[in-house]
Amino acid sequence: RVDRRQRQMCIRDRINGYHAHVYYTDDISRAIAGRIREYVEHKFTVVMGRWRDDPVGPHPLPMYQMAFDNNEFASLVPWLMLNHDSLSVLIHPNTNDMVADHRYFAIWLGEKLDLNITFLEAGNTSA
Repeated sequence: RVDRRQRQMCIRDRINGYHAHVYYTDDISRAIAGRIREYVEHKFTVVMGRWRDDPVGPHPLPMYQMAFDNNEFASLVPWLMLNHDSLSVLIHPNTNDMVADHRYFAIWLGEKLDLNITFLEAGNTSA
């Protein structure tokens, strides 16, 4: 029997960082996403992905991705919660199971979008 503290440690050991995907739909929301991006780049330890102005992979809207380590979660995610400015933001762990990461383990800020999980189920990698 594994006690609760040991189970939590097992879960934390399974997470190899996180991705946050910030979605936008038009020039106005892209500008908001740009302000978020600029602030996050200067205040947090993240690796920014490139702007994707067309849907890509499982993502139904234009977006960019930011990758961050487990120790950044506690400061970055609350900031995004308060500052996503009505944009949809997907936050998911990286556990080496991309389908589960996007389908079951995800946190959504703003409107939850319908991801193309079939893309990931086919063995494709996320963008």
